[in-house]
Amino acid sequence: MKICLVAEGCYPYVVGGVSGWIQSMIKSFPNVEFIILAIVANRSQRGKFVYDLPDNVTEVYEAYLDDFDWERKQRREKGKIQLNEKQHKALRSIILNQEIDWDTLFDMFQSEKMSIDDLLMGPDFFNIVRESYNAKYSQMVFSDFLWTVRSIYLPLFLILQTKIPKADIYHCVATGYAGVLGSMAKKYYGCGLMISEHGIYTREREEELLKATWVGGVYKNIWIEQFRKMSKLAYDRADVVTCLFGHAKELQIGLGCPEDKIRITPNGIDAGRLDDLPQKLPSDEFINIGAILRVTPIKDVKTMIRAFGFAKQKVDKIRLWIMGPCDEDKEYAQECLDLVEQMGISGIFFTGRVDIREYLGRMDFTILTSISEGQPLTILESYAAHKPVIATDVGNCRGLIYGEEDDCGTAGILTHIMNVTEISNAIVELATSPSKRQEMGECGYNRVMKGYQIHQMKQTYLELYQKVGAQYNCTWPEEPFDIRKHREK
Repeated sequence: MKICLVAEGCYPYVVGGVSGWIQSMIKSFPNVEFIILAIVANRSQRGKFVYDLPDNVTEVYEAYLDDFDWERKQRREKGKIQLNEKQHKALRSIILNQEIDWDTLFDMFQSEKMSIDDLLMGPDFFNIVRESYNAKYSQMVFSDFLWTVRSIYLPLFLILQTKIPKADIYHCVATGYAGVLGSMAKKYYGCGLMISEHGIYTREREEELLKATWVGGVYKNIWIEQFRKMSKLAYDRADVVTCLFGHAKELQIGLGCPEDKIRITPNGIDAGRLDDLPQKLPSDEFINIGAILRVTPIKDVKTMIRAFGFAKQKVDKIRLWIMGPCDEDKEYAQECLDLVEQMGISGIFFTGRVDIREYLGRMDFTILTSISEGQPLTILESYAAHKPVIATDVGNCRGLIYGEEDDCGTAGILTHIMNVTEISNAIVELATSPSKRQEMGECGYNRVMKGYQIHQMKQTYLELYQKVGAQYNCTWPEEPFDIRKHREK
């Protein structure tokens, strides 16, 4: 059996989060050959992997959201794209947000030598956009509207031109562009299609767009509408759709996913990997707070720094260890370093990427101030190390702290996002209460052992892979995948 994992903007280029989950999944099924279809921004990221790929990953393919129009060089005439009636109707259906003829769009971009630049600049696209403008947006400047719509459809059209490797099951780790590729593969190869959402893709894009400064007004709504179209396609074509917790399922249903397709599949970690960690020395008089994250805006490290600074005015002997890479958004990372200096805060350490096993046992508790999450692995890892957490009320953080279907108790403190006062008070509360830290840490440990272990997640996905594979006459392999035999072929 060959499974193609389709990932957007994460594995194998970015550490942690969804990428860590993908690496864990691949290692969990050594019998299976995996190939990776990775969606990245452009060719500048080509081959820049930060993970050592397991032996059962045989190939990595890349799809680009911004790329050079290679076909144009081969064309003798410029701007001569002419769509037939069926193609014109399909293009019109997606731009006017009608009942979209995705299959014709797939064929249109997969089967023909088409310059995307020529299509976007050609009369068919222009006239359809003009029709949309006259129907709903005539109060706006048409030239701005036209160029915005072109910018919306350029990445989608590039994805639709992607040559897809053949596999038995396509497992898309999001809807969006990944879901489009998986849906297209299902059409051409008659294969299984699974969608796994860690965060709800459409909602995450909505949140980003509402905060964005590069797009304004009604254009935000047009972009959001586009992401909804792509997610609906993935939900419609998928055999199985997974999510991490109950509220996420409700969101998926609200976005048009049939309820009978959805399976709740919590994350799982190798808790045994975090046994017998090096512990804090008796001579260490500081309260150590760990933050395991990528230093990026979505983790809202600036709020964490401010909250820690105010907490330190009340409890001097606290330290904050920010453990994770700073190179994903270097400008933001530098802003965080500058903020520490401007506030004159001592006791904050940026370690860069580390093996958390060397640090986590020495922490008294951990903290996560994200503005968006799914079901954070860092919280589960903290629990496995008997450490309570402070986390913002995003994704499944509430369920992880208070529990959803267990009686393990409260395993930390939940705060509102970007609320410096609440987060600062939570730091002070845990820093000054050893008994509370001990009690909450044990509650978290019991919770992760009860329902969030890697073997539980593996069993769930084994059943799903076997079930979907059986629908398409794919046999689950009995023997471990042998890369040497694969190469000999």
